[in-house]
Amino acid sequence: MYFFIGFLVVICLIFVCLRARKRPCCLKRTCSLSHEEKCEKLAGLIEPSGFDYEPCQDIFVSRTDAWQRRFGYCSFFDRTAPLFQMVFDCETVYFDYDGQTWLLELWKGQYGINTGCEIGLYTAGRLLAPHERKNALFQVPEEFLLPMRVSLHREGHQLFALSRCHWWLAGFTMGLFSEPSHLQMIASVTFPEDGMLCACTGALRELGYGHGDLCVEGRTVTICFCRPRTPQPQRHFPLTCAFSQWKNRLFCRIYVYVTRPFTRNLDRLVYLCCFLPFAFRKTICIRRPRKRRGRFA
Repeated sequence: MYFFIGFLVVICLIFVCLRARKRPCCLKRTCSLSHEEKCEKLAGLIEPSGFDYEPCQDIFVSRTDAWQRRFGYCSFFDRTAPLFQMVFDCETVYFDYDGQTWLLELWKGQYGINTGCEIGLYTAGRLLAPHERKNALFQVPEEFLLPMRVSLHREGHQLFALSRCHWWLAGFTMGLFSEPSHLQMIASVTFPEDGMLCACTGALRELGYGHGDLCVEGRTVTICFCRPRTPQPQRHFPLTCAFSQWKNRLFCRIYVYVTRPFTRNLDRLVYLCCFLPFAFRKTICIRRPRKRRGRFA
């Protein structure tokens, strides 16, 4: 398998060399575009992925009307994520409120060539017994967007911060490799009612969150997610995770090398679309297995 990946990388590099004569033209064309023109072009290209580009932070952000909301969530997708080069820490918080079981979940880690984090809120539509939760299909509540905030930190340095009304707030920075254990996620949710807040915070305390990593102000709960308290998907595929991370690191380096001398992903992707269209299409396939089995990767 390692030989195959190495062979594939060599073939890709050879192909890049063969197209080297096109490189100056693509560089010139990219540099000739204004910032607004690049943003407009990239927005049109990535719209089918369910994400927007946020130029002020150079990141990709999930849209409220993303096609992913139609597919809901099941823990099976997290368990199989390492098979699709998604290596992350996740925290599943189940709680019962208003006659149904809810799920608040956090993720942080490496999604292909992207370092990112996510927070999502889902409902089962009915009360579930504890043994039903792991295999149940959760859906996005209709017309139910809550104020959410996330910030992602890597070894003490903040990568980005987001604040929006959402059902699945996610941010990804492309071309950066990280181990999940090196990331810290600060996530906040403002609930519409006190009962829902109490149900969620009670579930968080049962998982082991408390003073120092859990804060409640009004109807807003803030979680400091560093070390997960629940069993992780990686434990089922340790070798697959290690191999996926090896490939993720390698392809991050290839992406940065091929798109030099640009440093912003806006410029890199507009250039890549011109220089290597097939590589661009592969790069913006930002998916996770939980949204078609297979989000920003």
